[in-house]
Amino acid sequence: MKEVIAVVRMNMMNQTKSALSEAGIDAFFAHEAQGRGKGFVNVAVLEGAESGYEEAAAVLGEKGKLYPKRMLTVVVTDDLVEDVVEAITAVNQTGKPGDGKIFVLPLSDAVRVRTGEKGDKSIA
Repeated sequence: MKEVIAVVRMNMMNQTKSALSEAGIDAFFAHEAQGRGKGFVNVAVLEGAESGYEEAAAVLGEKGKLYPKRMLTVVVTDDLVEDVVEAITAVNQTGKPGDGKIFVLPLSDAVRVRTGEKGDKSIA
């Protein structure tokens, strides 16, 4: 069992939901999130701000802001991980900064509260 966490642009959420559904993945969580990639921070400006230059601090305040994103969490059996990753990547990949990130984590167990089923049965 794996947990797939994807961070995508807000405006790509409907396409991402459709792509997951077409891949046979209908169960997932979506959360509003804010963040930024490391590529958005100019190191020279950051060093200037740390040295006390007000102009650099003002620029950093503009460039260092957090951007609205959507975070998806999908729990699937090991055999479906590639399908999930491919579906999310296919609709979100523009080649520009901010396309997002996908993280795949091992998941030791899951329990369906209603029935007490454990493991893969609980997510099927």
